[in-house]
Amino acid sequence: MTTTDMPRPLDADAKQPVSTKRPRNAAGGGLRRAVPATTLLWILACLYGFPVLWFVLSSFKPASDLFSYPLTLVPHNPTLTGFKAAWDSANFSQYFINTAIVCVITTILTVGVSCCTGYALAKYDNRWLKAFFLCILATTMLPGEVMLAPEFLVVRNLGLYNSFAGIILPAVLTATGCFMFRQFFLTVPDELVEAARIDGARELSIFVRIMVPLSRPIMLTLAILSFQWRWNDYIWPLLMLNDPNKFTVQIGIQSIVGAQNINWSVLLGASVISMIPLIVVFLVFQRYVMGADINAGLKD
Repeated sequence: MTTTDMPRPLDADAKQPVSTKRPRNAAGGGLRRAVPATTLLWILACLYGFPVLWFVLSSFKPASDLFSYPLTLVPHNPTLTGFKAAWDSANFSQYFINTAIVCVITTILTVGVSCCTGYALAKYDNRWLKAFFLCILATTMLPGEVMLAPEFLVVRNLGLYNSFAGIILPAVLTATGCFMFRQFFLTVPDELVEAARIDGARELSIFVRIMVPLSRPIMLTLAILSFQWRWNDYIWPLLMLNDPNKFTVQIGIQSIVGAQNINWSVLLGASVISMIPLIVVFLVFQRYVMGADINAGLKD
């Protein structure tokens, strides 16, 4: 008995060419779904942006035109008098240096501590860590004013009153930062960590060489938020500082406001000046906030 190798008949479905064209209604359906969302976003942008635009344009108006009737959006006689008077009436150069020192140091420490805490809470299975995470989240349920008195007593007893350290240290650990990093590290596949451990990597090496680079978008996002929080902070520096040479920008702006009357032109100019570093930081770092490939290094 002999057998012959017969060619295997091709499947009938394999002979048919595969169409790579998208359905005609796919693009139209996606466009129809995108138009309402885009329109809503533009409406919200206008609602939020119009007061800011009015505020910035009003800083270029003379004091006599701020409350003239009818109100106008665009200044008829633009002037920089308010900016010049604000810069001359307050030691803004020193305020900017003080605030920059506080913001930069606090932001670096906040990102580092939050990254370490979030990684531990996400990748280590321990009931005490879960209880600690609940305690961290519970701090967000308390108003900030409730915690001012005990924080002030602790900082004063530590000898940090009227110092930059007294402003920086209480702001290092934030529940928002820990929550952001924990939620991000939960999305990182555990197989990536296990593969590194099989290759002989230690825990510190896994964290520094794998987890930290992957979390760059979250690090930059938290850095922008932390810098903004510390730059706009007013209550805590007001309680901790009594030396005018250590005042931050927000305290310096408050010193411009008089007890009986307010020079709105000067106040608006000082407020716009204080916004410039925040705008610069956002424009520089926002383009780096991009998605990371958390599956890099894994095989299908």
